[in-house]
Amino acid sequence: MNEPSPPRLIEERDGAVLVLTLDYAARRNALAPALRAEMARVLDRVEGDREIRAVVVQGAGGTFCSGGDLSGMDVGSVLAGRERLRPAHQVIRLLVAGSKPVVAAVEGWAAGAGLSLACACDTVVAAEDARFTAAFGKVGLMADLGLAHTLPRRVGHAKARQILLYGEPIDAAQALAMGLADAVVPKGQAFAAAMDRARLLAGQAPAAVALTKQMLAEGLDRALEQETHYQSLLFLTADHAEGKAAFFGKRAPQFTGT
Repeated sequence: MNEPSPPRLIEERDGAVLVLTLDYAARRNALAPALRAEMARVLDRVEGDREIRAVVVQGAGGTFCSGGDLSGMDVGSVLAGRERLRPAHQVIRLLVAGSKPVVAAVEGWAAGAGLSLACACDTVVAAEDARFTAAFGKVGLMADLGLAHTLPRRVGHAKARQILLYGEPIDAAQALAMGLADAVVPKGQAFAAAMDRARLLAGQAPAAVALTKQMLAEGLDRALEQETHYQSLLFLTADHAEGKAAFFGKRAPQFTGT
């Protein structure tokens, strides 16, 4: 029996555009710790590369990102929870406040941390089959990876509240109407459309783009600090343990508020 391929981040250059592809077929491109760490390393390196003017982020195999990898989410202390979030927060800081403009090419699901990843990008191009959801509450957690900061800035506070509290799926047409997606294209065309956007961004004055992104990122650091504190506590709750057990048991969770 073949072992499933480990998570990996594929890097490809197309002129001044760097393409980053999440490739973790066994978990539908879930943002496993190894992927988070590699993304942080690559994006940090890209900050100092003057030849790269824009970045495109996509998922392999028709799925953008299915969320966090629950199979590896075994946090036994507050400090462990903080360490789990640290590389992910570095990724979000570099996407939101870094100097390079970033375009997300979303095919299929952008769920949980996948939605957070998409919302951290400057432009979201969605295929007609794209679906978005923030069902963190179903596993006893709150939205993380900066989503409480980035989502309201895309859709407004009232709509963000509904998305974060209910966790209901949003299709591509709904996403476009509310500003969650910036463009919707036919299935299979999200990457090509995202590359078109990225090439336009790569032609802009890089310092002006970088400083614009920096201004728009105001408040991100405070949001991530609060998230680190709250989520590290939620990792240790009985409700989170129940949420994970229910997910893997394919049943409805029975939460007790503990």
